Amino acid sequence: MKIFVAGATGVIGRRAVAGLIAAGFDVTGVVRRASARAELVASGARPVEVNLFDHDSVVAAVAGHDAVVNLATAIPVGERASDETAWTTNHRIREVVSHNLVDGAIAAGASRHVQESIAFLYADGGDLVLDESWPVEPTSITSSALTAEAEAARFAARGGAGVALRFGQFYGFDSAHSIEAIEAVLAGRPAELGPESAFRSSITTDDAAAAVVAALAVPSGVYNVVDDEPLSRANNVDALATALGVAPPATRSLDLELPPAFSIMLRSQRVSNARFRAASGWRPGPPSAREGWSTIVAEWRALRVVRAG
Repeated sequence: MKIFVAGATGVIGRRAVAGLIAAGFDVTGVVRRASARAELVASGARPVEVNLFDHDSVVAAVAGHDAVVNLATAIPVGERASDETAWTTNHRIREVVSHNLVDGAIAAGASRHVQESIAFLYADGGDLVLDESWPVEPTSITSSALTAEAEAARFAARGGAGVALRFGQFYGFDSAHSIEAIEAVLAGRPAELGPESAFRSSITTDDAAAAVVAALAVPSGVYNVVDDEPLSRANNVDALATALGVAPPATRSLDLELPPAFSIMLRSQRVSNARFRAASGWRPGPPSAREGWSTIVAEWRALRVVRAG
């Protein structure tokens, strides 16, 4: 089975490519840099350079593939994440690129399209456990994820399997958000936003990639990909502090007012992965961040030693 992967060199993409190849798939990955091309070739994948915003180029590149996996994003990090205009490229990817890839998959006669999405779409649920039927409440920085999901549904309406994976907050040793959180806790600063008792659903980068592979065998639909046990913001920061071997900050999370576009950062989203687990047999390695942070901190420290050497 030939798989076309957009976003193949990102934090999730390169892990997903490795998982797909290990599972025996023939993988083509989109690249933009020479260094990324070499990395893909070394992994056993076939690199292809294509402008994902160019419709005809995408359709031509996807030809001959049996499935398309769209993991392409351009989510701003750090201080840029608080600038609404910095999300423009990410919106274009979810709107234009998702459309182009679905057109390419349809033209190729592909049997499956897998689309990256986000669990942050859900309305605040307090202490309730939220499944895929819980109402969504998109803001201006998240609404394009629903556009991308609609493209997966369009593919399904044409007779193929269209799958959207709503990922929780990624955490991993090479995730920008995780590195920011680690540095904050080491400095004794708050590492979260929102009420300390509010839930934040997360997923390790390794487990997210494994879910992409598992998504090649599930029925059409939307699925949550999160840890088995979402933690409150306070418990998440405490787990990270324990993994680092330091005392947690006196204030774990800043509960403050944000512009409407960024209100998702303050919501309590205790999301369930039950539907995806039942459909695929997938399950996360660490059941929660209590166990996950220990491994990630160890990997982060090992990487620092290598770079220092």
